[in-house]
Amino acid sequence: MFWHRWEAELLELFSSGLVSLWLNMAGLSRVNSSSFNAVNAIAGNDVPWSVLPGEPDTMAQATLQQYLEGLSRKGLVSSSQGVWLQAGAHFLASNQGTIPLPAASLTKVATSLVALETWGPDHQFETLISATGPIQDGVLQGDLIVQGEGDPLLVWEEAIALGNALNRLGIAKVAGNLVITGNFLMNFETKPEKAGALLKQAFNANSWSNEAAYQYQKLPAGTPRPHVAIAGGVQIVNYGAALLPKQILLLRHRSLPLSHILKLMNIYSNNVIAESLASSLGGANIVAQQAAIAAGVPQDEIRLRNGSGLGTENQISPRAICAMFATTQRYLQFRNLTIADLFPVSGVDGGTIDYRKIPQDAVVKTGTLNDVSALAGVVPTRDRGFVWFVLINRGTDLDDLRDRQDQLLQAIVQQWGAVSTRPLPLSPNSTKPVGTLLGATERNEAVRSAIEVNTN
Repeated sequence: MFWHRWEAELLELFSSGLVSLWLNMAGLSRVNSSSFNAVNAIAGNDVPWSVLPGEPDTMAQATLQQYLEGLSRKGLVSSSQGVWLQAGAHFLASNQGTIPLPAASLTKVATSLVALETWGPDHQFETLISATGPIQDGVLQGDLIVQGEGDPLLVWEEAIALGNALNRLGIAKVAGNLVITGNFLMNFETKPEKAGALLKQAFNANSWSNEAAYQYQKLPAGTPRPHVAIAGGVQIVNYGAALLPKQILLLRHRSLPLSHILKLMNIYSNNVIAESLASSLGGANIVAQQAAIAAGVPQDEIRLRNGSGLGTENQISPRAICAMFATTQRYLQFRNLTIADLFPVSGVDGGTIDYRKIPQDAVVKTGTLNDVSALAGVVPTRDRGFVWFVLINRGTDLDDLRDRQDQLLQAIVQQWGAVSTRPLPLSPNSTKPVGTLLGATERNEAVRSAIEVNTN
Protein backbone atom coordinates (compact mmCIF):
# COMPACT_ATOMS: atom_id res chain seq x y z
CA MET A 1 0.00 0.00 0.00
CA PHE A 2 2.74 2.45 0.99
CA TRP A 3 4.83 1.63 -2.10
CA HIS A 4 1.92 2.17 -4.49
CA ARG A 5 1.09 5.46 -2.82
CA TRP A 6 4.72 6.54 -3.11
CA GLU A 7 4.79 5.64 -6.81
CA ALA A 8 1.65 7.73 -7.32
CA GLU A 9 3.28 10.65 -5.51
CA LEU A 10 6.39 10.37 -7.72
CA LEU A 11 4.22 10.56 -10.82
CA GLU A 12 2.48 13.58 -9.30
CA LEU A 13 5.85 15.17 -8.58
CA PHE A 14 6.89 14.77 -12.22
CA SER A 15 3.64 16.23 -13.52
CA SER A 16 3.77 19.15 -11.06
CA GLY A 17 7.32 20.12 -11.97
CA LEU A 18 8.86 19.51 -8.54
CA VAL A 19 11.18 16.73 -9.72
CA SER A 20 12.16 18.91 -12.66
CA LEU A 21 13.06 21.52 -10.07
CA TRP A 22 15.30 19.05 -8.32
CA LEU A 23 16.89 17.88 -11.59
CA ASN A 24 17.63 21.44 -12.63
CA MET A 25 19.20 22.23 -9.29
CA ALA A 26 21.36 19.13 -9.47
CA GLY A 27 22.55 20.07 -12.95
CA LEU A 28 20.53 17.28 -14.56
CA SER A 29 18.01 19.39 -16.43
CA ARG A 30 18.98 17.86 -19.79
CA VAL A 31 18.46 14.30 -18.66
CA ASN A 32 15.43 12.67 -20.24
CA SER A 33 13.06 12.19 -17.30
CA SER A 34 11.39 9.21 -18.97
CA SER A 35 14.64 7.24 -18.81
CA PHE A 36 16.02 8.71 -15.58
CA ASN A 37 15.65 6.78 -12.35
CA ALA A 38 13.32 8.98 -10.27
CA VAL A 39 14.34 7.42 -6.96
CA ASN A 40 18.04 8.13 -7.61
CA ALA A 41 17.26 11.65 -8.76
CA ILE A 42 15.46 12.45 -5.53
CA ALA A 43 17.86 10.66 -3.22
CA GLY A 44 20.87 12.33 -4.81
CA ASN A 45 19.53 15.85 -4.50
CA ASP A 46 21.30 17.53 -1.62
CA VAL A 47 22.02 20.96 -3.05
CA PRO A 48 20.61 24.08 -1.34
CA TRP A 49 17.37 25.60 -2.51
CA SER A 50 18.87 29.07 -2.69
CA VAL A 51 18.69 30.52 -6.22
CA LEU A 52 21.00 33.23 -7.53
CA PRO A 53 19.64 36.23 -9.44
CA GLY A 54 20.13 35.90 -13.17
CA GLU A 55 18.66 36.97 -16.47
CA PRO A 56 14.99 37.69 -15.77
CA ASP A 57 12.18 35.93 -17.58
CA THR A 58 10.67 38.36 -20.10
CA MET A 59 7.05 37.75 -19.15
CA ALA A 60 7.74 37.74 -15.41
CA GLN A 61 9.79 40.93 -15.64
CA ALA A 62 7.01 42.69 -17.56
CA THR A 63 4.44 41.64 -14.96
CA LEU A 64 6.72 42.76 -12.13
CA GLN A 65 7.39 46.10 -13.80
CA GLN A 66 3.67 46.73 -14.17
CA TYR A 67 3.22 45.88 -10.49
CA LEU A 68 5.97 48.28 -9.39
CA GLU A 69 4.65 51.07 -11.60
CA GLY A 70 1.26 50.71 -9.98
CA LEU A 71 2.86 51.10 -6.55
CA SER A 72 4.81 54.14 -7.76
CA ARG A 73 1.60 55.82 -8.88
CA LYS A 74 0.43 55.41 -5.27
CA GLY A 75 3.51 57.32 -4.13
CA LEU A 76 5.43 54.28 -2.92
CA VAL A 77 9.17 54.07 -3.52
CA SER A 78 10.24 51.04 -5.58
CA SER A 79 13.40 50.57 -3.54
CA SER A 80 11.21 49.79 -0.50
CA GLN A 81 9.29 47.04 -2.28
CA GLY A 82 10.77 43.56 -2.15
CA VAL A 83 9.83 40.95 -4.74
CA TRP A 84 11.26 37.54 -5.62
CA LEU A 85 9.86 35.15 -8.22
CA GLN A 86 11.21 31.76 -9.25
CA ALA A 87 9.75 28.78 -11.09
CA GLY A 88 11.20 25.73 -9.43
CA ALA A 89 14.91 26.52 -9.28
CA HIS A 90 14.73 28.95 -12.21
CA PHE A 91 15.03 32.65 -11.41
CA LEU A 92 12.20 34.69 -12.89
CA ALA A 93 12.40 38.27 -11.61
CA SER A 94 13.13 40.32 -8.51
CA ASN A 95 13.19 43.76 -6.98
CA GLN A 96 15.47 44.22 -3.97
CA GLY A 97 15.41 40.43 -3.88
CA THR A 98 18.60 39.91 -1.85
CA ILE A 99 18.15 42.92 0.45
CA PRO A 100 16.86 42.22 4.01
CA LEU A 101 13.54 44.01 4.50
CA PRO A 102 11.02 44.11 7.38
CA ALA A 103 9.39 40.72 6.93
CA ALA A 104 6.60 40.95 9.56
CA SER A 105 5.08 37.50 10.13
CA LEU A 106 7.01 35.95 7.26
CA THR A 107 9.49 35.55 10.11
CA LYS A 108 7.33 32.58 11.14
CA VAL A 109 8.60 30.75 8.04
CA ALA A 110 12.06 30.72 9.65
CA THR A 111 10.65 29.67 13.02
CA SER A 112 8.68 26.86 11.37
CA LEU A 113 11.69 25.56 9.45
CA VAL A 114 14.05 25.51 12.43
CA ALA A 115 11.42 23.95 14.70
CA LEU A 116 10.94 21.16 12.16
CA GLU A 117 14.64 20.49 11.75
CA THR A 118 15.20 20.56 15.51
CA TRP A 119 12.30 18.45 16.75
CA GLY A 120 10.66 16.81 13.74
CA PRO A 121 7.01 17.13 12.68
CA ASP A 122 5.77 14.46 15.11
CA HIS A 123 7.30 16.01 18.24
CA GLN A 124 4.90 16.49 21.16
CA PHE A 125 5.49 18.73 24.16
CA GLU A 126 4.77 17.06 27.49
CA THR A 127 3.05 18.48 30.56
CA LEU A 128 3.38 16.37 33.69
CA ILE A 129 0.77 16.32 36.46
CA SER A 130 1.88 15.08 39.89
CA ALA A 131 0.57 14.93 43.46
CA THR A 132 2.29 15.39 46.80
CA GLY A 133 -0.17 13.31 48.79
CA PRO A 134 -2.70 10.44 48.67
CA ILE A 135 -6.27 10.51 47.38
CA GLN A 136 -8.83 9.97 50.14
CA ASP A 137 -12.56 9.96 49.41
CA GLY A 138 -12.03 11.94 46.22
CA VAL A 139 -9.76 14.52 47.86
CA LEU A 140 -6.09 14.86 46.97
CA GLN A 141 -4.41 15.42 50.32
CA GLY A 142 -1.63 17.68 49.11
CA ASP A 143 -0.70 19.87 46.17
CA LEU A 144 -1.32 19.30 42.48
CA ILE A 145 1.89 20.02 40.59
CA VAL A 146 1.93 20.94 36.90
CA GLN A 147 5.31 20.85 35.18
CA GLY A 148 5.34 22.47 31.74
CA GLU A 149 7.68 21.78 28.84
CA GLY A 150 6.70 24.70 26.65
CA ASP A 151 3.48 23.42 25.04
CA PRO A 152 2.32 26.57 23.22
CA LEU A 153 -1.15 25.19 22.45
CA LEU A 154 -2.54 24.20 25.84
CA VAL A 155 -5.93 25.88 25.48
CA TRP A 156 -9.39 25.47 27.05
CA GLU A 157 -10.20 22.26 25.18
CA GLU A 158 -6.92 20.64 26.21
CA ALA A 159 -7.26 21.71 29.85
CA ILE A 160 -10.87 20.47 30.04
CA ALA A 161 -9.76 17.05 28.82
CA LEU A 162 -6.98 17.09 31.39
CA GLY A 163 -9.48 17.91 34.17
CA ASN A 164 -11.64 14.98 33.08
CA ALA A 165 -8.59 12.72 33.26
CA LEU A 166 -8.08 13.80 36.88
CA ASN A 167 -11.72 13.00 37.60
CA ARG A 168 -11.22 9.53 36.16
CA LEU A 169 -8.36 9.08 38.62
CA GLY A 170 -10.85 9.73 41.41
CA ILE A 171 -9.81 13.31 42.15
CA ALA A 172 -12.71 15.72 42.74
CA LYS A 173 -10.93 18.12 45.11
CA VAL A 174 -7.39 19.24 45.89
CA ALA A 175 -6.78 20.20 49.51
CA GLY A 176 -3.57 22.05 48.72
CA ASN A 177 -2.38 24.42 45.98
CA LEU A 178 -2.01 24.27 42.24
CA VAL A 179 1.76 24.46 41.82
CA ILE A 180 3.11 25.58 38.44
CA THR A 181 6.71 24.89 37.49
CA GLY A 182 8.72 24.75 34.28
CA ASN A 183 7.77 26.43 31.01
CA PHE A 184 3.99 26.60 31.23
CA LEU A 185 1.51 28.52 29.04
CA MET A 186 -2.27 28.43 29.04
CA ASN A 187 -4.56 30.04 26.46
CA PHE A 188 -1.54 31.92 25.05
CA GLU A 189 -0.95 33.54 28.43
CA THR A 190 2.78 33.48 29.13
CA LYS A 191 2.73 34.89 32.67
CA PRO A 192 2.70 31.78 34.88
CA GLU A 193 0.43 33.31 37.53
CA LYS A 194 -2.28 34.08 34.96
CA ALA A 195 -1.72 30.84 33.07
CA GLY A 196 -2.09 28.87 36.32
CA ALA A 197 -5.28 30.73 37.24
CA LEU A 198 -6.78 29.84 33.85
CA LEU A 199 -5.85 26.18 34.30
CA LYS A 200 -7.41 26.14 37.78
CA GLN A 201 -10.58 27.59 36.29
CA ALA A 202 -10.64 25.05 33.45
CA PHE A 203 -10.43 22.13 35.90
CA ASN A 204 -13.73 23.09 37.57
CA ALA A 205 -16.79 23.63 35.36
CA ASN A 206 -18.50 25.45 38.24
CA SER A 207 -16.02 28.32 37.81
CA TRP A 208 -15.94 28.49 34.00
CA SER A 209 -16.00 31.83 32.24
CA ASN A 210 -18.23 32.37 29.22
CA GLU A 211 -15.22 31.79 26.99
CA ALA A 212 -14.46 28.43 28.60
CA ALA A 213 -18.09 27.37 28.25
CA TYR A 214 -18.06 28.42 24.59
CA GLN A 215 -14.94 26.40 23.81
CA TYR A 216 -16.43 23.40 25.62
CA GLN A 217 -19.26 23.41 23.06
CA LYS A 218 -16.68 22.62 20.36
CA LEU A 219 -15.78 19.32 22.00
CA PRO A 220 -17.53 16.08 20.96
CA ALA A 221 -21.09 15.69 22.23
CA GLY A 222 -21.23 13.95 25.56
CA THR A 223 -17.82 15.18 26.73
CA PRO A 224 -18.00 15.36 30.56
CA ARG A 225 -17.57 18.64 32.40
CA PRO A 226 -14.62 18.33 34.79
CA HIS A 227 -15.05 19.03 38.50
CA VAL A 228 -11.70 19.37 40.25
CA ALA A 229 -12.04 22.05 42.93
CA ILE A 230 -8.68 23.34 44.18
CA ALA A 231 -8.93 24.75 47.70
CA GLY A 232 -5.61 26.58 47.69
CA GLY A 233 -4.19 29.17 45.37
CA VAL A 234 -1.81 29.15 42.42
CA GLN A 235 1.81 28.85 43.48
CA ILE A 236 4.69 29.46 41.07
CA VAL A 237 7.93 27.54 41.64
CA ASN A 238 10.92 28.63 39.58
CA TYR A 239 13.50 26.16 40.83
CA GLY A 240 11.99 23.09 39.16
CA ALA A 241 9.87 20.19 40.28
CA ALA A 242 12.89 18.13 41.34
CA LEU A 243 13.33 20.29 44.45
CA LEU A 244 9.69 20.10 45.49
CA PRO A 245 8.45 17.63 48.13
CA LYS A 246 8.15 13.99 47.08
CA GLN A 247 5.68 13.66 44.23
CA ILE A 248 3.67 10.92 42.59
CA LEU A 249 3.34 11.29 38.82
CA LEU A 250 -0.34 11.01 37.88
CA LEU A 251 -0.73 12.07 34.28
CA ARG A 252 1.37 12.74 31.22
CA HIS A 253 -0.26 15.14 28.77
CA ARG A 254 1.10 15.25 25.23
CA SER A 255 0.45 18.21 22.97
CA LEU A 256 -0.70 18.02 19.40
CA PRO A 257 2.16 17.06 17.06
CA LEU A 258 4.42 19.94 16.06
CA SER A 259 3.13 19.94 12.47
CA HIS A 260 -0.40 20.66 13.75
CA ILE A 261 0.86 23.38 16.09
CA LEU A 262 2.71 25.05 13.21
CA LYS A 263 -0.36 24.85 10.98
CA LEU A 264 -2.52 26.68 13.53
CA MET A 265 0.28 29.16 14.21
CA ASN A 266 0.60 30.02 10.52
CA ILE A 267 -3.12 30.07 9.70
CA TYR A 268 -3.81 32.65 12.39
CA SER A 269 -0.27 34.08 12.53
CA ASN A 270 -0.23 33.52 16.30
CA ASN A 271 2.64 35.50 17.79
CA VAL A 272 2.61 33.77 21.19
CA ILE A 273 3.11 30.34 19.66
CA ALA A 274 5.93 31.65 17.48
CA GLU A 275 7.68 33.40 20.37
CA SER A 276 7.33 30.34 22.58
CA LEU A 277 8.83 28.04 19.94
CA ALA A 278 11.68 30.44 19.19
CA SER A 279 12.47 30.73 22.89
CA SER A 280 12.54 26.95 23.28
CA LEU A 281 14.85 26.76 20.26
CA GLY A 282 17.36 29.07 21.92
CA GLY A 283 16.22 32.51 20.80
CA ALA A 284 15.97 34.60 17.65
CA ASN A 285 19.70 34.53 16.85
CA ILE A 286 19.76 30.73 16.86
CA VAL A 287 16.65 30.62 14.68
CA ALA A 288 18.24 33.04 12.19
CA GLN A 289 21.52 31.12 12.04
CA GLN A 290 19.92 27.70 11.65
CA ALA A 291 17.41 28.93 9.07
CA ALA A 292 20.17 30.45 6.92
CA ILE A 293 22.21 27.24 7.07
CA ALA A 294 19.23 25.05 6.23
CA ALA A 295 18.13 27.23 3.30
CA GLY A 296 21.64 27.81 1.97
CA VAL A 297 21.46 31.61 2.01
CA PRO A 298 23.95 34.16 3.38
CA GLN A 299 23.55 34.70 7.11
CA ASP A 300 23.22 38.44 6.56
CA GLU A 301 19.97 37.93 4.66
CA ILE A 302 18.16 36.78 7.83
CA ARG A 303 18.23 39.23 10.76
CA LEU A 304 15.84 38.42 13.58
CA ARG A 305 14.99 40.00 16.93
CA ASN A 306 12.20 37.54 17.76
CA GLY A 307 10.47 34.50 16.34
CA SER A 308 7.15 36.11 15.43
CA GLY A 309 8.01 39.09 13.24
CA LEU A 310 6.72 41.79 15.55
CA GLY A 311 8.71 44.94 14.85
CA THR A 312 10.58 46.17 11.78
CA GLU A 313 13.87 44.94 13.27
CA ASN A 314 13.06 41.50 11.88
CA GLN A 315 14.48 41.74 8.37
CA ILE A 316 14.77 38.97 5.79
CA SER A 317 15.51 39.13 2.08
CA PRO A 318 12.77 37.96 -0.28
CA ARG A 319 15.17 35.36 -1.73
CA ALA A 320 15.87 33.92 1.74
CA ILE A 321 12.15 33.62 2.52
CA CYS A 322 11.59 31.82 -0.77
CA ALA A 323 14.51 29.47 -0.07
CA MET A 324 13.19 28.68 3.43
CA PHE A 325 9.74 27.89 2.05
CA ALA A 326 11.18 25.54 -0.57
CA THR A 327 13.53 23.93 1.95
CA THR A 328 10.57 23.25 4.22
CA GLN A 329 8.76 21.58 1.33
CA ARG A 330 11.76 19.36 0.62
CA TYR A 331 12.08 18.40 4.29
CA LEU A 332 8.43 17.42 4.54
CA GLN A 333 8.21 15.63 1.20
CA PHE A 334 9.96 12.55 2.56
CA ARG A 335 7.88 12.49 5.75
CA ASN A 336 4.49 12.05 4.09
CA LEU A 337 3.72 15.74 4.65
CA THR A 338 3.73 18.89 2.54
CA ILE A 339 3.90 22.62 3.22
CA ALA A 340 0.09 22.54 3.04
CA ASP A 341 0.27 20.71 6.38
CA LEU A 342 2.05 23.74 7.87
CA PHE A 343 0.70 26.79 6.02
CA PRO A 344 -2.77 27.91 4.90
CA VAL A 345 -4.08 26.84 1.49
CA SER A 346 -6.12 29.32 -0.50
CA GLY A 347 -9.69 28.10 -0.89
CA VAL A 348 -9.32 25.67 2.01
CA ASP A 349 -8.14 27.51 5.13
CA GLY A 350 -9.29 30.79 6.61
CA GLY A 351 -7.43 32.82 9.20
CA THR A 352 -5.35 35.67 7.79
CA ILE A 353 -6.26 34.79 4.19
CA ASP A 354 -10.00 35.16 4.72
CA TYR A 355 -11.53 37.46 2.10
CA ARG A 356 -8.33 37.48 0.04
CA LYS A 357 -8.39 36.80 -3.71
CA ILE A 358 -5.27 34.66 -3.74
CA PRO A 359 -5.33 32.06 -6.55
CA GLN A 360 -6.93 28.74 -5.66
CA ASP A 361 -4.61 26.11 -4.17
CA ALA A 362 -1.75 28.53 -3.47
CA VAL A 363 0.04 27.77 -0.18
CA VAL A 364 0.96 31.03 1.52
CA LYS A 365 2.01 32.93 4.60
CA THR A 366 0.94 36.50 5.28
CA GLY A 367 2.66 39.23 7.27
CA THR A 368 1.40 42.56 8.54
CA LEU A 369 2.78 45.51 10.49
CA ASN A 370 1.54 49.10 10.58
CA ASP A 371 3.50 49.91 7.43
CA VAL A 372 4.28 46.45 6.05
CA SER A 373 2.16 44.02 4.07
CA ALA A 374 3.85 40.79 3.05
CA LEU A 375 2.84 37.61 1.28
CA ALA A 376 4.95 34.58 0.40
CA GLY A 377 4.46 31.03 -0.77
CA VAL A 378 3.92 28.98 -3.89
CA VAL A 379 1.25 28.93 -6.58
CA PRO A 380 0.86 26.02 -9.00
CA THR A 381 0.74 26.85 -12.72
CA ARG A 382 0.11 24.73 -15.79
CA ASP A 383 3.11 25.86 -17.86
CA ARG A 384 5.79 26.74 -15.30
CA GLY A 385 5.01 24.29 -12.51
CA PHE A 386 5.43 25.71 -9.02
CA VAL A 387 6.02 29.45 -8.96
CA TRP A 388 7.52 30.47 -5.62
CA PHE A 389 7.02 34.12 -4.70
CA VAL A 390 7.73 36.66 -1.98
CA LEU A 391 6.13 40.12 -1.84
CA ILE A 392 7.16 42.60 0.85
CA ASN A 393 5.50 46.00 0.53
CA ARG A 394 6.15 49.13 2.58
CA GLY A 395 3.16 51.44 2.86
CA THR A 396 0.25 52.28 5.14
CA ASP A 397 -2.73 51.49 2.89
CA LEU A 398 -2.63 47.81 3.78
CA ASP A 399 -5.91 46.87 2.11
CA ASP A 400 -4.71 48.32 -1.19
CA LEU A 401 -1.37 46.53 -0.91
CA ARG A 402 -3.10 43.21 -0.26
CA ASP A 403 -5.34 43.72 -3.28
CA ARG A 404 -2.32 44.44 -5.48
CA GLN A 405 -0.54 41.34 -4.21
CA ASP A 406 -3.53 39.18 -5.04
CA GLN A 407 -3.79 40.77 -8.49
CA LEU A 408 -0.12 40.06 -9.20
CA LEU A 409 -0.59 36.38 -8.36
CA GLN A 410 -3.73 36.23 -10.47
CA ALA A 411 -1.74 37.73 -13.37
CA ILE A 412 0.92 35.04 -12.96
CA VAL A 413 -1.69 32.30 -13.12
CA GLN A 414 -3.33 33.94 -16.12
CA GLN A 415 0.03 34.08 -17.92
CA TRP A 416 1.04 30.48 -17.30
CA GLY A 417 -2.31 28.79 -16.81
CA ALA A 418 -4.16 27.34 -13.86
CA VAL A 419 -3.86 23.68 -12.89
CA SER A 420 -6.94 21.50 -13.21
CA THR A 421 -6.44 19.76 -9.86
CA ARG A 422 -4.41 20.57 -6.78
CA PRO A 423 -0.96 18.88 -7.01
CA LEU A 424 -0.19 16.35 -4.30
CA PRO A 425 2.92 18.26 -3.14
CA LEU A 426 0.58 21.17 -2.27
CA SER A 427 -2.17 19.07 -0.71
CA PRO A 428 -2.47 18.58 3.06
CA ASN A 429 -2.01 15.09 4.41
CA SER A 430 -5.31 15.38 6.27
CA THR A 431 -8.38 17.37 5.38
CA LYS A 432 -9.62 17.40 8.97
CA PRO A 433 -9.26 20.90 10.48
CA VAL A 434 -6.53 20.94 13.12
CA GLY A 435 -8.76 22.79 15.57
CA THR A 436 -11.09 19.78 15.78
CA LEU A 437 -8.23 17.69 17.20
CA LEU A 438 -7.98 19.78 20.38
CA GLY A 439 -9.14 18.08 23.57
CA ALA A 440 -8.45 14.52 22.41
CA THR A 441 -8.53 12.22 25.44
CA GLU A 442 -5.93 9.78 24.10
CA ARG A 443 -3.17 12.35 24.58
CA ASN A 444 -3.65 12.18 28.37
CA GLU A 445 -1.85 9.14 29.73
CA ALA A 446 -2.72 7.99 33.25
CA VAL A 447 0.59 6.91 34.79
CA ARG A 448 -0.94 5.63 38.05
CA SER A 449 -4.40 4.65 39.22
CA ALA A 450 -5.97 6.09 42.36
CA ILE A 451 -5.19 2.83 44.19
CA GLU A 452 -1.52 3.03 43.23
CA VAL A 453 -1.37 6.65 44.41
CA ASN A 454 -2.69 5.68 47.84
CA THR A 455 -0.17 2.87 48.24
CA ASN A 456 2.88 5.02 47.48
